[in-house]
Amino acid sequence: MQKRTLGRSGIEVSAVGVGCWAMGGSGWGGGADDAESIRALHKALEMGVNFFDTADIYGMGRSEKVLGEALSGRRDGAVIATKFTYSWDDATKTETGPNTSPEYIRSACEASLRRLQTDYIDLYQFHWNEYGPEGAEEVRDTLEGLVAGGKIRTYGWSTDFSDRARIFAEGPNCSAIQVEMNVIDDAPDILAVCDEFNLAAINRGPLAMGLLTGKYTPDITLSDDDVRGPNAPEWMKYFKDGAANPEWLDRVTAVREILQSDGRTLAQGALAWLWARSDKTLPIPGFRTTAQVEENCAALKFGPLTADQMVDIDRMLGRVSVK
Repeated sequence: MQKRTLGRSGIEVSAVGVGCWAMGGSGWGGGADDAESIRALHKALEMGVNFFDTADIYGMGRSEKVLGEALSGRRDGAVIATKFTYSWDDATKTETGPNTSPEYIRSACEASLRRLQTDYIDLYQFHWNEYGPEGAEEVRDTLEGLVAGGKIRTYGWSTDFSDRARIFAEGPNCSAIQVEMNVIDDAPDILAVCDEFNLAAINRGPLAMGLLTGKYTPDITLSDDDVRGPNAPEWMKYFKDGAANPEWLDRVTAVREILQSDGRTLAQGALAWLWARSDKTLPIPGFRTTAQVEENCAALKFGPLTADQMVDIDRMLGRVSVK
């Protein structure tokens, strides 16, 4: 079993985690099956995977509640990461916007603790990618207070901006930056900050929202209620007009043979690239079914790609090889 350390926190985790966004049920077309989600989480634990990433806004509390139920009686074997920032109205189940006040952050933490059925959160993450540098120190200092109070063990920021990441990295108990990163969409600037400050680089979108599973071809269209469908938000770059974006799909095609080498599935090869890219990376692929979790966790037995394979992929994608 491959292990990684969650930055300078010293917390040991499996080299792959489980992303729990889809478990919240909203934005994925067809909702979510709580019983299947719990079976999948238990399968991950059985396979030696102990890192679970969620957020309070996923399903407006639902993802955290399901994760808490799944880990009931198994908390000691799990490392829980969740996020805060966006509030919602429970009666209407509608989002009411971001809030970064110290009072709100502390109350959001308490609410997450209740839903997760735990008395501490291993990794608590600021969930506002575009939030500017102004005010970031106050958010960071509030999180330092939660560490001092024993509510959280460590914290991080889910952001793709290296200048923001650097502000959090200066906090003594910051241990991770969550960044969108995969084989067709590298993130060297964030990795540089993680290397400098000894932080984990938690990889959201490690399978490019499903594009790196091989499931989506140009003739497959997604439903209106799917976050990747015709009404997709502006940030959904891997899908366009309800189908796989040809620009990004061409990149998948270019590297498919290497990723599927040595008996790996395409998804397993994408995870192997992340492990080879840096010793700081920690991919958190999402799931809808137990079979998907089993496939992702099984990637661990293959390990990372080789140095030569990494160079070949960069050449095929027109990138300069970096380490």
